[in-house]
Amino acid sequence: MSVIRDKSLAESGLKKINWVREQEFMPVLSQLEKEFERDKPFKGLKIAISIHLEAKTAYLSLVLRSGGADVAVTGSNVLSTKDEICAALDSLGMNVYAWHNASESEYVEHLKMTLAFKPHIIIDDGGDLTNLLHGECRDLAEDLIGGCEETTTGITRLRAREREGRLYFPMMAVNDANCKHLFDNIHGTGQSVWDAIMYTTNIMVTGKVVVVAGYGFCSSGIAKRAKGLGARVVVTEVNPFRCLEAAMEGYEVLKMDEAAKIGDIFISATGCKDVITERHFNVMKNNVLLANAGHFDVEVNKEQLRAMSARVENRKPFIDGYYLNDGRVINVLADGRLVNIVAGNGHPADIMDLSFAIQALSAMYVAEHGRSLKPGVYDIPAGIDYRVAIMKLTAMGLGLDTLTPEQAAYLESSGE
Repeated sequence: MSVIRDKSLAESGLKKINWVREQEFMPVLSQLEKEFERDKPFKGLKIAISIHLEAKTAYLSLVLRSGGADVAVTGSNVLSTKDEICAALDSLGMNVYAWHNASESEYVEHLKMTLAFKPHIIIDDGGDLTNLLHGECRDLAEDLIGGCEETTTGITRLRAREREGRLYFPMMAVNDANCKHLFDNIHGTGQSVWDAIMYTTNIMVTGKVVVVAGYGFCSSGIAKRAKGLGARVVVTEVNPFRCLEAAMEGYEVLKMDEAAKIGDIFISATGCKDVITERHFNVMKNNVLLANAGHFDVEVNKEQLRAMSARVENRKPFIDGYYLNDGRVINVLADGRLVNIVAGNGHPADIMDLSFAIQALSAMYVAEHGRSLKPGVYDIPAGIDYRVAIMKLTAMGLGLDTLTPEQAAYLESSGE
């Protein structure tokens, strides 16, 4: 039985789910749905999902159910959960445990409810399900075969567990697949972050100084879109190779201490904490905008900013103004949480088609092979990655050259 906020929102949620499941928008997932309906690769298995609970995630859960799975769903961020989507899935007979803007204790309780049926497979986003199954919900992992992790932060946490010898089941590193990080992370994050910022603030980007903290896949996509919108882009980084990469792609590279003095818009997507802190707030311009595109709301130190402020005021939806004692205002978007999902619609359906196809096929791989895998973090098999790429190319009507037998033999030889 679902635990959701408002069942009456189901019709609105169903419209959103039906929109993204159109074959033209998510053709690979649509094809997999047909295959799963025919082959039932998850027959007799239970799958627990914790991903940002919006329309595209809902479609993934329905695709997995079409493969014979018993599915339970919750969110991975208290502000990204859409109540109408929860209601829609409930109306379709899905077990859903989530609501928008849950308290921390409610959020954890929803995670526990999702695990209560002792899943065989988990699909995680950020690692919260995994952490519970290694801690107070260890007893709920007795039937677990393994799982899949969606995002960079989650993979980082998994690899830390693996190094420490504290990972007790196999997990597939979905985020590291080519069809995930080359498209979702770069192009999905780049577009969705700026969609959310521009819609929320209604200000021009062109001519502004945009400071992007980090230059990984997600950050580079954000920087690329900012440059295309006419901004002067500054990149801050701790990795020397990424600093060089950013510089050679035409961006200014500064330390955050210097960038803080000149930025108009700051976007952090590092996966680390305390990227923007008190010493940076002290030198920022009046009315700067701060946004986070990392998984957890620890990149902008809101506690320090609050302590410096005479008051905090909600200036408009998703914008909190921190009024400093010296008269300046620092604006934090989406409460410092994932701006593209909290204040926007998340990644486009076309991009999530690739990521969720990888998720679906990786879950099938776990179902078929997980019992023979030792605990650890596993790369996505190249065949899965390649298959999804070919399916997407075909759906887009794009051509792909193939090697002749002679070319293939040449590449396999010493070249003599």
